[in-house]
Amino acid sequence: MQPLVRLLVRQGVTYPALAAALKRVFLDAARDELARTGMATTDSALTLLSGVHRRDVRNLTRGPEALSAHVPPTAVGQSAEIIGRWLSDPRFGGRPLPRSGRDSFDELVESITRDIRPRAVLDELLRLGAVHESDDGIALDATGFAPRQGFTEMSELFAANVHDHAAAAAANLQGEASFLEQAVFVDEISTESAARLQKVAVQAWKQAFQTVFAEAQARFDHDARHTPPEQRRERARFGVYFYSRPDEGPAAAAGPESDRSHT
Repeated sequence: MQPLVRLLVRQGVTYPALAAALKRVFLDAARDELARTGMATTDSALTLLSGVHRRDVRNLTRGPEALSAHVPPTAVGQSAEIIGRWLSDPRFGGRPLPRSGRDSFDELVESITRDIRPRAVLDELLRLGAVHESDDGIALDATGFAPRQGFTEMSELFAANVHDHAAAAAANLQGEASFLEQAVFVDEISTESAARLQKVAVQAWKQAFQTVFAEAQARFDHDARHTPPEQRRERARFGVYFYSRPDEGPAAAAGPESDRSHT
């Protein structure tokens, strides 16, 4: 979870925001498990299996919050809530604000929370690149929480790839399937060797991409012509990744090894 949490922190997603979002994920998993085992899906059973409080179970399954079950959140933590108020409240109107006084940045923050000092909020918004300070006061940057062009599209692809990789590994671990999920690992190499390996991996991906994509297109075209729509319900994803970093721990192995636990 460490790489994912580092990403969330850098994007301004706080632990309470993540925990709130995970409640629904745990409830969905608990509901699926109860259905798999043929047990009754009651509030008590969902609470026992997921650890989500009964009050939240009711709200997320039958209350107003259930209506937004599959709607992406529009804010990422308290920082985004503050920016939302900044843009929507006529007192602030999205304009540059003085640090203190009437209709100021401090007043904006205090209208949302008094648990965190406005200075700490300002430092966080500066770190995220959501605001900047000038002679006119504290001003919103036009890009807001979008760190770079195409971030939304990149994050959607990130979610899809990580989801399916984790799903394949979890299914193999539980004996539910035997998906391809292998890796080659080597340590005690130089930075130059790691860079060379990345180039080799990119070239290997290009070759694999051509082979698998051609077959995927052929199967799609074949099924579109010969298979009724109700029988075309499967989806598949083939991917590859490469990662390297300095090894901060003691050397654990010498030479390359292939992880063949799942084939």
